[in-house]
Amino acid sequence: MQDKDKYEYAIIRLVPKVERAEFFNIGVILFSRRKKFLEVKYLVDPQKLQCFSNEIDINAIDKYLKAWTLVCKGAPSGGAIGKLDLPDRFRWLTASRSTMIQSSETHSGLCQDPKKELENLFESYVL
Repeated sequence: MQDKDKYEYAIIRLVPKVERAEFFNIGVILFSRRKKFLEVKYLVDPQKLQCFSNEIDINAIDKYLKAWTLVCKGAPSGGAIGKLDLPDRFRWLTASRSTMIQSSETHSGLCQDPKKELENLFESYVL
């Protein structure tokens, strides 16, 4: 067990109509302080989105999520949030919000490879 490191993750949800509080999972964000890992993986299924609402522009959602990716990477184009250290970026991305894109509560676990764990979580909760 000593070869495993703690990680935290949250499920990214798309809430097409916030007032209805209905959502579906579109991604996962995973953070490991020890491994210096922060990454998001997402997929928005246009057919599933259409079932919830046909008024939402999938390109706008994709643009929003690409901004999350830039923040995760700490890219200069990630703005002021992208310049924060990894834990602060993770906390900002997983903070409660009342927009169409929200995250679940954070959860934790142990793993050897955070990239592989991100893939496993994505497969379990999104696909």
